[in-house]
Amino acid sequence: MNTCQKSQSRWSLALALPALLLGLLTATCTMAADKTYTFAVTPQFEQRKLMAIWMPIVEAVEKRAGLSLKLTSMISVPEFEKELAKSTFDFVYCNPYSIIKSVPDPGYIPLVRDSAPLRGILLVRKDSVYTKLADLEKKTVAFPSPNAIGASLLMRADLARLHHITINPMYVKTHSSVYLHVVNGLADAGGGVETTLQEQEPAVKDALRIIYTTREFPSLPVAANPRVPKTDREKVRKALLELSATQEGKEMFARVPMQDPVATSLGDYAPMRAWGLESFWIDKY
Repeated sequence: MNTCQKSQSRWSLALALPALLLGLLTATCTMAADKTYTFAVTPQFEQRKLMAIWMPIVEAVEKRAGLSLKLTSMISVPEFEKELAKSTFDFVYCNPYSIIKSVPDPGYIPLVRDSAPLRGILLVRKDSVYTKLADLEKKTVAFPSPNAIGASLLMRADLARLHHITINPMYVKTHSSVYLHVVNGLADAGGGVETTLQEQEPAVKDALRIIYTTREFPSLPVAANPRVPKTDREKVRKALLELSATQEGKEMFARVPMQDPVATSLGDYAPMRAWGLESFWIDKY
């Protein structure tokens, strides 16, 4: 190759480099734009109801954040907890103790929660002869699942450690099922939380009586996997809060229920680490 040909080759390469770099940049941006994040929700309701509640929220957040989100869930709580422990999901709405339990590996970062704290409640039939916790010694108590934070996990810990009461637990999958088991005499008592009790039909609510309430704890958070870039985590947080400030958003979140979404962080949940609940967590059931 002579000197002239070499010069032409260098010149051609110089002209091609900007185009090549632009192509790579465009491809990178396209890949980023095409990234779809999973948004998983703990199976707090049966699947059709859960999707009906959360799909409008996820779609609205997707538009506001400018990100691609895919709503997903599992049929059962154990399946959900298993995938959560494996860090499968990008964004989650889940049991707050799962956040504490997963730190530091794989870990999830709380973004938004309801401003109102939650409390577990223990209920009996209104006409029940049981009036105090001691009356439930060796009795059958219904719970939605072993690891439901207020309705079961904290409640069982309190009964065993604070009040030294031995019970026969019965796991019936949902809060609604707990209340119905108690009302219909299929369980002597049942664990729930105040928010789900208020969602029941008057005939169910009016037939129950609360005999014990746990300490308060922060409500279920929307949290992000640390692998999600901080910029995208903040876009989702901002979109959730902006949506909740609209009338349409208020109605959407009320169905969760999340009456007053606020920004949150791991610090809000850190005190729960000292509660010693890990010995009451059940991985397989």
